[in-house]
Amino acid sequence: MTVLAIYPADPAPELAQLLDLSGFVWKGVAQPSDVDLFEPDEGWGGAIVQLGENSDLGWGMLRALRRRDVPVAPLLLMVRGNELNELDLRDDLFDDFCLDPFHPRELEARVRHMLASSGGDLSGERIEYGPLILDLETYEASVNNRPLDLTFMEYELLRFLAATPGRVFTREVLLSRVWGYEYYGGARTVDVHVRRLRAKLGEEYAALIQTVRSVGYRLGESRRR
Repeated sequence: MTVLAIYPADPAPELAQLLDLSGFVWKGVAQPSDVDLFEPDEGWGGAIVQLGENSDLGWGMLRALRRRDVPVAPLLLMVRGNELNELDLRDDLFDDFCLDPFHPRELEARVRHMLASSGGDLSGERIEYGPLILDLETYEASVNNRPLDLTFMEYELLRFLAATPGRVFTREVLLSRVWGYEYYGGARTVDVHVRRLRAKLGEEYAALIQTVRSVGYRLGESRRR
């Protein structure tokens, strides 16, 4: 049985309700020592941390979860739009992040994707662009035959861009079409995800996602000659 560690120990009612209705098993942790005290026999299956009003305590919990003898992973960070700048240089402390307040369907999909077991061959319907391959059935992506460890929204953003290579999308359009509703994080959310995608593509392939100054982003070259 997969048990999630949730911080704070008394999460927001909306989060507790979503976890319960979606069938996730969880235990609240109030402080770093609780991570060891309440750890299930089979170990933690992952964790969700809401930064909350006192972000220092939230980051302390993230470090406690990640920097133990057996790090807790995967780890989802929930952060408010005005706290996105705190993510810089802290990528090693979490696997995915979600804007808070959250959309229930998106958060459930993110958690399920985060917990899903990896593996399997690239098969079925796919999108291919040069060295980039996205499998639409398994939600897997690879570049030059190297698997990419993408979060749910990183994959969704890359899939959307790769579906129409060369076409430029504004940040506002990407927010609407990829996130699917008015997103609290604003344009900064798109920029953060693009930065993380480029880092995971690696230096050789980061330029697959191009910035069009004063407009937005596109994948690959324009079709115009």
